[in-house]
Amino acid sequence: MTYRLLSMVLKILLASLLVGVALSSLNITAAQVLQDFGMTPEQIMHYARRGFHWALPHIILGALITVPIWLVMFLLRPPRGD
Repeated sequence: MTYRLLSMVLKILLASLLVGVALSSLNITAAQVLQDFGMTPEQIMHYARRGFHWALPHIILGALITVPIWLVMFLLRPPRGD
């Protein structure tokens, strides 16, 4: 599973690099694309920070319940014969 995830991430990075090179050769910048959508890099960072500050307390709250349940289930699982 780790190999598949790493493979997928590398493929996405390679595709992003190729598309970025193609757009750069056409003199298209990220700032121009964002401006066409009515956004600025500062606005995107603001929205990302807001999302992070909203999500972090919810993640911690959920982990307070799910991690102990997972730990108990992991410890009570019958041993496997490897």
